[in-house]
Amino acid sequence: MKKIYFLCTGNSCRSQMAEGFAKKYLGDQWEVRSAGIETHGLNPRAVSAMKEAGIDISSQTSDLIDPEYFNQSDLIITLCGDAADKCPVIPKGSVHEHWDLEDPAKATGSEEEITVAFQQAREEIEKRMIELANKLNS
Repeated sequence: MKKIYFLCTGNSCRSQMAEGFAKKYLGDQWEVRSAGIETHGLNPRAVSAMKEAGIDISSQTSDLIDPEYFNQSDLIITLCGDAADKCPVIPKGSVHEHWDLEDPAKATGSEEEITVAFQQAREEIEKRMIELANKLNS
C-alpha cells in the first residue's frame, strides 16, 4: 500500500484537514497520516470546519513526525513554510509537494471572521486534495 504523509508545524489544523480529505478521496489504496515538527493538539475549530463538510476528524491525534513512516512515504506534502524548512530531508524515492497555506489558527478578529478563515482553509485543502486524487488515480 502506498503511503502519504501530510506535515505541518503543529499538526493541529491544516495537516489534520488534509488527512481527513485524503482518507475520503484516496480510499483504501493509500495509507494516510499527518504529523508535525511539534504537537499542538487537534484544533477544535478544525474539527468543526471538517464536520461542516461531513468529515469527522475528532478521533485524529496531533503527532510528531514518525521517522520510519516518513522514510517509507511515497508522497510527502508540507502545508506550511515552517514544515518545509524544518522537516527532515525528503527521502530518495519520495515525491514532495508543498502547499503553502495560511494558518487559520493565526486568524484574528470576531468569532465569525475566525470561522471563515477555517472554512477557507478547508475549502482550499479540499480543492487541492481533489486535484491530487484525480492525478494519482489517473
